[in-house]
Amino acid sequence: MTARELDAAGITDPELRAAYRHCRALNARHGRTYFLATRLLPVERRPAVHALYGFARWADDIVDSLDPGVRTSERVTALAALHRQLERGLRDGHGDGEPVVRALADTARRYAIDHAHFTDFMAAMRADLVVTDYPTYADLRGYVHGSAAVIGLQMLPVLGTVVPREVAAPHAAALGVAFQLSNFLRDVGEDLDRGRVYLPGDLLAAHGVDRPLLRWSRDTGRPDRRITAALKEFEALTRGVYREAAPGLAMLDPVSRPCIRTAFVLYGGILDAVARDGYPVLHRRAVVPRRRRAAVAADGLVRVVAGRLRARSARPAAPPDVLSAPAAGRLRRHEEVA
Repeated sequence: MTARELDAAGITDPELRAAYRHCRALNARHGRTYFLATRLLPVERRPAVHALYGFARWADDIVDSLDPGVRTSERVTALAALHRQLERGLRDGHGDGEPVVRALADTARRYAIDHAHFTDFMAAMRADLVVTDYPTYADLRGYVHGSAAVIGLQMLPVLGTVVPREVAAPHAAALGVAFQLSNFLRDVGEDLDRGRVYLPGDLLAAHGVDRPLLRWSRDTGRPDRRITAALKEFEALTRGVYREAAPGLAMLDPVSRPCIRTAFVLYGGILDAVARDGYPVLHRRAVVPRRRRAAVAADGLVRVVAGRLRARSARPAAPPDVLSAPAAGRLRRHEEVA
């Protein structure tokens, strides 16, 4: 976390500043796509986003570690301890020294985030330790409410809206789900190695696919047309969730839209990458090309600068140098590339 971001957010306590920096480091290391998009937010809102995602990553790391030396019972114990720290942190504003909890509790207080969203998230994390598949899409949506939809709902007070929050909430929840379903499609092979299958059982069965077939394809490296057909259907289902989420972009505070639009395009690009590669997700992870990521980020930067120019031009007697030198330089470089 840069000092500029922390200063802009009014975070002055040294221990709290260190906690936010820790969350930023987690987000940068694990969530490259969303970390890139977060750079497009106003500086004062970035620490809160890093706190929310940093906590989620910390809990997810407890659940998803592939270290064979870590037993499930140890993960259950660690997750329960984190939950107790979370409850105390939300209650008293601290976190027993755990940085991710300290930053999260402060963010929840600053933005009046509903504590039920965190309770639902922890329930989903506990489910990951005992549930290994989902018989129907309805069952899967029940799980992703806690693991993903609530992340969108946690973010909404930070991002701000131009409509009543309850109007934007269903779209924010859908966007969180769309992002996670994209990751599920990309990570089928890795999740299978963890003993989990997030593709709905009824969708797989409709194409003659079951866990043993997935395991066979993963182990042999050989594709199967039935698996490919199931993956295509899951991709189509996920694109439908993106369509549910899309109207919410215009409901956000204008200064937040470039960030979320960038994340929307980049996560959707995961689906494009999977399809372009021929759905080989059991054998390797599809990635959005670096050039594409850079182009989307540049577009987001231009939208940020254009939005600031519009806002400043609406003010009376604006000074001539309405665009800062660094921002103007970035804009010129983008124009030269274009």
